[in-house]
Amino acid sequence: MENGQLTWITNFIWGIADDVLRDLYVRGKYRDVILPMTVIRRLDAVLEPSKQAVLEMKASLDKAGITHQDAALRRAAGQAFYNTSPFTLRDLKARASRQQLEADFRAYLDGFSPNVQEIIDNFEFRNQVPRLAKADALGTLIEKFLDPSINLSPYPVLNSDGTVRLPGLDNHAMGTIFEELVRRFNEENNEEAGEHWTPRDAVRLMAHLVFEPIADRIESGTYLLYDGACGTGGMLTVAEETLLQLAKERGKQVSVHLFGQEINAETYAICKADLLIKGEGDAADNIVGGPEHSTLSNDAFPGREFDFMLSNPPYGKSWKSDLERMGGKAGIKDPRFVVQHRGEELSLITRSSDGQMMFLVNMLSKMKHDTPLGSRIAEVHNGSSLFTGDAGQGESNIRRWIIENDWLEAIVALPLNMFYNTGIATYVWVLTNRKPGHRKGRVQLIDATQWYKPLRKNLGKKNCELSEEDIRRVLDTFLKLEETEQSKIFPNAAFGYWKVTVERPLRLKGIDPERAYTAKEIKALRETAERAEDAPPVIKKIHKPGTEPDPLHGLFEVVIGGKPRVVEYEPDTELRDSEQISFLECPACHQPGYLPSPEDQRTAIEAFLRREVLPYVPDAWYDPASVKVGYEINFNRYFYKPKALRSLEEIRTDLLKLQEASKGLLQGIIGGE
Repeated sequence: MENGQLTWITNFIWGIADDVLRDLYVRGKYRDVILPMTVIRRLDAVLEPSKQAVLEMKASLDKAGITHQDAALRRAAGQAFYNTSPFTLRDLKARASRQQLEADFRAYLDGFSPNVQEIIDNFEFRNQVPRLAKADALGTLIEKFLDPSINLSPYPVLNSDGTVRLPGLDNHAMGTIFEELVRRFNEENNEEAGEHWTPRDAVRLMAHLVFEPIADRIESGTYLLYDGACGTGGMLTVAEETLLQLAKERGKQVSVHLFGQEINAETYAICKADLLIKGEGDAADNIVGGPEHSTLSNDAFPGREFDFMLSNPPYGKSWKSDLERMGGKAGIKDPRFVVQHRGEELSLITRSSDGQMMFLVNMLSKMKHDTPLGSRIAEVHNGSSLFTGDAGQGESNIRRWIIENDWLEAIVALPLNMFYNTGIATYVWVLTNRKPGHRKGRVQLIDATQWYKPLRKNLGKKNCELSEEDIRRVLDTFLKLEETEQSKIFPNAAFGYWKVTVERPLRLKGIDPERAYTAKEIKALRETAERAEDAPPVIKKIHKPGTEPDPLHGLFEVVIGGKPRVVEYEPDTELRDSEQISFLECPACHQPGYLPSPEDQRTAIEAFLRREVLPYVPDAWYDPASVKVGYEINFNRYFYKPKALRSLEEIRTDLLKLQEASKGLLQGIIGGE
């Protein structure tokens, strides 16, 4: 089946909308009829030869009083789906009266197997039937889908002499036609397209980043693929094709099982329908979805583990209702989002206004830890995942958990305007729990923002695409792991920092510099006394004689009543400051994979404060208990190229020109000419 023929069939179906629906629906709603009808016609055509066998099986099961009939009926149909109504679409075409047609068409829809019912329900296709019937368009619609000039069946259409008039459409070809229709409808409504549709070029790149690095280690056997926000299923199917291709080139026999979850009803219906159309009935059973199936609050695969995972989660989308369902921020006990890490409990719960990183955590909770290949993951995010969230907050904790477990291999910055409905910067995160030796303890950042091919015609906001060469360049850069203009390599610790609160004493005029004040007195003094840089500091505690002074930790030596004593000062909240101190202040942290010990932490923080703070404010101190660990990935800082400054000569010439020009203006105004 060559491409020309597929395009012809796609154009024919696309044309049905204009022929039949033009005055009934606005253009944006054609898809509500055309997509489900395409699915129904394909399933109808596949089931034609076994129709009689299914009806006989149904009758004998009913007669024997058997209620669980699904497996037996699938066997009779020879497919993962069936229809037990007495009709095929061909029978319905002959219905003369409108009322009869509507009633029979409903009975026909009701005859489909439960997995197809779910597709029909999520497309909300039954809602369209009265509208089509009332306008007398239902019969025309069915007729168009049975037009003798197209063949949507897997069996060839023969001439009377037995020669082939129209070749059959295999599952793959039918899947291609369906996906092409979905793509066209999405691009027509490109406002919402990006929500459900990751462009194919980005998906291909992600699939290659997942599989190519381990292509030579793929063994014959079964692999499980998962997408926790699977949309129309494009990532799963492209990933499957990529894996099968790489395995075949290496002479391996692999079988692939797909698993996905999707909350948007129509998108879920498309995904499930696409798999059924492609003859992947088992995979269709492993796609779970609809509005009640949120991946975050209602995980369809708890405890399951997968070899490969790819996803494009929603960005900037609130997950507040999920959060409430899970018991609120304080009540979440879900082991996916509250983890034990290096002896402490880490909360990986992000702000409720954006759940994208929660989808990443969900995938990480499903990694295989006991297989040679472990798990490999690619997920696309916007920039906020790199730096949102302060030290100790959910987003930062997620980055910390990932990097300290040494799961992050690389982050690739994609070109701008890659997606249909947004021009924002996007990044592919590549993770694995089986880093090869030369990557251990290191993270690679790749700037692929300039590697693209402009599109001749914009698709929504998308104005560029990754050509095969661009994808190759990213992969080669990834696999080589060398420092270049576009590839930077860092030890894991480069992204970690300590957030340290720096205190300074409260200084008030007219106080007694040799006595300690109680909390109550200090509260009163704050309201009455005047703050001043040169006033004495307020003492809140005088330690026993013999206490060692330690000014950096707030234990200062002063003379009280002629004797040296150690005191603590009341901090001035208005002078309180915080410093972000990079883990790289600790020399050992420059080694890949080294994580700072408590001793490294103390030494690095104190060296930094002595160098950067005390020369300017000698009375500052910090409280070690207030130190928080944060992680951020400041991508742009590493790839920032300052613009070359102009020479003084050029600037001088410009200034002189301006001076000349303004002289004339001034003369004109004053001289009143």
